[in-house]
Amino acid sequence: MSRTSVLTLRLAGPLQSWGASSRFTRRTTESAPTKSGVVGLLAAAAGIERGDDASLAPLAALRFGVRIDQPGTRIRDFHTAHHGVTGASMPLSERFYLADAVFVAAAEGDHALLNGLRDALRAPVYPPYLGRRSCPPSEPVDLGLYEDARLEDVLTSVPWQASDWYRRRHRPPQTLTVLRETAVDEPAAAADVLRDQPVSFDAAHRRHALRTVVTVPVPTPIPSGGGSPQDAHDPFAALDVLEDESV
Repeated sequence: MSRTSVLTLRLAGPLQSWGASSRFTRRTTESAPTKSGVVGLLAAAAGIERGDDASLAPLAALRFGVRIDQPGTRIRDFHTAHHGVTGASMPLSERFYLADAVFVAAAEGDHALLNGLRDALRAPVYPPYLGRRSCPPSEPVDLGLYEDARLEDVLTSVPWQASDWYRRRHRPPQTLTVLRETAVDEPAAAADVLRDQPVSFDAAHRRHALRTVVTVPVPTPIPSGGGSPQDAHDPFAALDVLEDESV
């Protein structure tokens, strides 16, 4: 019998954008990473091509959840572009992003598959990005692989991943919001439905099915000592120093 593990990712960067229902010139973002976006990130790291639906299927079958550790700020941008061949101006588009957000994403499934995906994240074939190619992560996204674990337990126990500057300016919240797929033995009566289950990333016939999502609060797991979740370079630290000197 195969073992079940949980792969966790820390999704943080200056900008993120996780669209689930974008149409035409209005490109929106959800308030948290989508399953299709995170599965696309994992598939890119593993070198799975867009039209390879057979290789995509095991990743799409993983049970997915995400925790909002730092909600960020929604911003809007107007985007202009020109046709690559004719040079003609393209329609003005409206694009939305999440600025300065941090999330913990988790995928539950076969241990061997997740272990291979974790190796791929450490040496990706294609670089990962946070929903759009213009949104690179600020640091490596691999947060850890938990063996013989369940999605609910991991999203409850992983230490709070908010940025250092955010911790200095905000008190830890009592709870964090988790959005996750229902378990096999869990009733889906109170679940929301989102067209975010990836079926194919082929540019000619990109397809997504419906999936159920439950929203639950979990107590904020503060690291011992209340320190930083990990020793990483904080590019905003220099701005904090300038702000203190100007006061």
